[in-house]
Amino acid sequence: MRTTFAATVVVASLLAPTAATGAEPATGEATGGDGIPALTDSRGRVLTLRGWNLADKSHSGDAALSAITEKHFRDMRAKGYNTARLLVFWDDLEPRPGRYSQAYLRKIERVLDWATKYDVKVVLDAHQDVFGPAFGSRGVPAWATRTDGLPFTPHPDDWFSEYFEPAVQRAFTHLYEDEDLQRAQARMWRVLADRFEDHPAVLGYDPINEPMGELREGEDLATAARRIERDQITPMYNRIADQIRSVDKDGWIFVEPTPIVGEGVPTGLGRIDDPKVVYAPHFYNGVMEAGGDYDPSARWIENYEAAVTEYPKKYKVPVIVGEWGPLNNSLPNMNRFYREAMASLGRYGSGWTGWEWCYGGGYCAVDSSGAFRTNKELTAEPYAEAVAGTVRSASYDPDAGVYRLSYDAAGRRGPRVTELSLPPGDWRVTARGAALVLREDRGRASILAAPGARVTVTVTRG
Repeated sequence: MRTTFAATVVVASLLAPTAATGAEPATGEATGGDGIPALTDSRGRVLTLRGWNLADKSHSGDAALSAITEKHFRDMRAKGYNTARLLVFWDDLEPRPGRYSQAYLRKIERVLDWATKYDVKVVLDAHQDVFGPAFGSRGVPAWATRTDGLPFTPHPDDWFSEYFEPAVQRAFTHLYEDEDLQRAQARMWRVLADRFEDHPAVLGYDPINEPMGELREGEDLATAARRIERDQITPMYNRIADQIRSVDKDGWIFVEPTPIVGEGVPTGLGRIDDPKVVYAPHFYNGVMEAGGDYDPSARWIENYEAAVTEYPKKYKVPVIVGEWGPLNNSLPNMNRFYREAMASLGRYGSGWTGWEWCYGGGYCAVDSSGAFRTNKELTAEPYAEAVAGTVRSASYDPDAGVYRLSYDAAGRRGPRVTELSLPPGDWRVTARGAALVLREDRGRASILAAPGARVTVTVTRG
């Protein structure tokens, strides 16, 4: 960027302490009045993550991850997204006990290199659907699947119901309780973290996608979920966190409850004994997952928000919603759903990754030409990727096309520059207070503020 002499003088004045600075504000304060902390970077800036899942469930072995290309990252970043949740599979990483695929690790690294090129942060997600390949899916290797001979009947028209097959439920019990499988799962994560802990794209690790478990006779689903989360999943996360921390001290660990949280059931997860934990629930509704329309009168979003905020308030951890988005996003009430969902996610969370960035129909964010599918464009808003200070408020009015951010800039020893992400379009950025708009181009804007200044940033469409 070329800087005029006058701008240089302004920048110099902003870098100096001001008489009205007073006490230094902290960085990384709560996102609002509800006591849920914000996600922060190594410099203490308050982060907002917005992006999409990247998935290739169809290819394995030599063809693993071949459906994910550099184009995915280029297109996501061009539309304003800064984060990807990348699906990786234990069955590809460790096809035989103790034998880790170096070829698969190189494929993951190639994808991460693309992410770095386009300034996209990545959460590595050890994905499973219906446990793994022993049941015709992906995830936990067949050699780590123990069923005690219980039956499994496929449900090709309702894959989620396969989680309730006796063999699948028993496989989860063995994974959680058999000491050799506990060690194998934790070692797998140590291998991943050891390989990628210093990769600039890696933000953190999601130990297992949508963990499930075995229901006991007479238990309803909500009671079973809370027991499984408390007694089996919490110890699993602590085991894995210990192994990750043996090689990576900095990456965030994203912990998920069971999927029943989507129906407004608070989690039974306990404390994860780690300083960098993110609560990462999924945001799905059974009716909409089956292709139905959003029903505002059911108050699903309100009930979900009330339930999902209990854990982060109790344990003082940030929230990133790891998956969300309906199957059929063109139904009559879906425009309202996206607007209300985006507002809700912004009230309590540090961000989200939608399902999924692909080029086609169904859940895909964009069509084959790269254009947003119906209503998906409502997920592309201006937002503050990194705030150098304490956020007081942040909101976007989609009808007016106006984003407002208010924050108290960091003190003299804190970071200076706040970064904004702007979706495609014509946007005007202004800053009030002792602050200067340094850059406003190619979907990004930077704000430099004086130490301790109270700053208001307004982003206006058109």
